Amino acid sequence: MTPLRKIRLLLVDDHPVMRAGLANLLGSEPDFSVVAQADDGEAAYSLWQQHQPDVTLLDLAMHGIDGIATLHRIRRASPAASVLMLTSAESQEDAQRSLDAGASGYVTKHVGHRELFEAIREVHRGGRPVRGVVKTRPAATASGPAALLTPRELEVVGLLREGFTNNEIAKLLGISTHTAKAHVAGVIEKLGVGDRTQAVARAFDLGLLKAGASRREPS
Repeated sequence: MTPLRKIRLLLVDDHPVMRAGLANLLGSEPDFSVVAQADDGEAAYSLWQQHQPDVTLLDLAMHGIDGIATLHRIRRASPAASVLMLTSAESQEDAQRSLDAGASGYVTKHVGHRELFEAIREVHRGGRPVRGVVKTRPAATASGPAALLTPRELEVVGLLREGFTNNEIAKLLGISTHTAKAHVAGVIEKLGVGDRTQAVARAFDLGLLKAGASRREPS
């Protein structure tokens, strides 16, 4: 009898209790094997490189580099990588943004566990499942250049244009330097560039920045 080939899974979620519960749940299925777990985008990419999982389950909203930026990073390394977004965000806009970024599917955390299991198997077979999304009217912000960045990241790229350092960006936005650094990294990742200067140039190309903006000074 041929041994069952298990679907190897990488779990990425910054909530430890949620991640542990999901690992236990998935481990109860005979055809699933959780090979690694990560709590942020940096760790996720490192573990993805190390384990090359069959399917990555990736949260959308995380501290530091978010799910979309992490997805971009994985897809650049391997366009064939299977990444299923597993998130609390139920809006069509978030789902479409994820699928446009290259997600293999989109499932909300509100679906039943059997529905989640089937979505994972469907992704592994090459499908593109969408489960638990609340249908809304199409929004103008669901596509186009501005959808690349969050409102906070748009603020950050505007400050990068002015030449502010991470410490100065942190003071201006009332956040920690660590968080400012993470936002800058996210901007660079999402815009597909190599450094801060290129990020600003790319933002101008996409129409995310306009000429003539006034300079702000950190307090």
